[in-house]
Amino acid sequence: MKDVTEAQVGDTLYLHKQPVEPLPGFKSAKPMVFAGMYPVDQSEYNSLKSAIEKLTLNDSSVTVHRDSSLALGAGWRLGFLGLLHMEVFNQRLEQEYNASVILTTPTVPYKAVLSSAKLIKEYREKEITIINPAQFPDKSKVTEYLEPVVLGTVITPDEYTGKIMMLCQARRAIQKNMVFIDQNRVMLKYLFPLNEIVVDFYDSLKSLSSGYASFDYEDAGYQTAELVKMDILLNGNIVEELVTIVHKDKAHSVGKAICERLKDSLPRQLFEIAIQAAIGSKIIARETVKAYRKNVLAKCYGGDITRKMKLLKRQAEGKKKMRKIGNVEVPKDAFIKVLKTQSDK
Repeated sequence: MKDVTEAQVGDTLYLHKQPVEPLPGFKSAKPMVFAGMYPVDQSEYNSLKSAIEKLTLNDSSVTVHRDSSLALGAGWRLGFLGLLHMEVFNQRLEQEYNASVILTTPTVPYKAVLSSAKLIKEYREKEITIINPAQFPDKSKVTEYLEPVVLGTVITPDEYTGKIMMLCQARRAIQKNMVFIDQNRVMLKYLFPLNEIVVDFYDSLKSLSSGYASFDYEDAGYQTAELVKMDILLNGNIVEELVTIVHKDKAHSVGKAICERLKDSLPRQLFEIAIQAAIGSKIIARETVKAYRKNVLAKCYGGDITRKMKLLKRQAEGKKKMRKIGNVEVPKDAFIKVLKTQSDK
């Protein structure tokens, strides 16, 4: 072995010339939540890499793949068993190794069923797993998309049942059962898309129930879903770091929220910035960052109105030209505000 990650918990070790029967029943851990992790300062890359390697020695269920971003620099894409697992891993990095990291919004592993024998031969399998939006295949290449689902159990005082049922319906959940445990408590069972609960569902549940409701879930496989890849554009140019996979029904609200956060984070520049969310060639949400405007009429005291109109027209033409050729500079802080986990807000 050249790397400690090659040794998995459950491997059977033996002497070179004395092979033994491997112990049965071992299955490697299956990550259910993925997130990008980057050092706050790229000069800390090696120390963070060392810290991650040490932590994964005693927690082999975390998967680590190198990743890079034009905005955030070199980093990793990590896979976790769940949201709590991700939060504990992040806390251990901070507390045990004093590491400062940027953790992006968690995503879940989607699947795509390929439509042709040629594509199956190219990918070497009929179903491909998508853990990064950049890997999302076009609709013309697939028969259907699949999303992971979980069977969630909510136990709550009866007085909060109505509000919690509305919350579950808003998260595209399907009710499976409802049982009164006693006179005051209700147990609700719902089939949830995993993506709908990984970020802020637990916080919303606690808020609606004044902290009295509990929530637990277990893996329930995959189901067919209408998924789309949503691009974020700045003046017509796609920002790769902000590309995301969303359910078709949620695309407008998610796109609008990202555009609004980006508008609040981007500094004004000498030209107008159009922030757009798009699915393919269709724009589904837009925000605009207004340009700085110089008062070109400051030295015009009275005089001919046609001269003032000419100055304003020349300024407008200059802004239009600048918007076409100008590159939008996005500061790192803006990406951090948009990409960081919503639970940190």
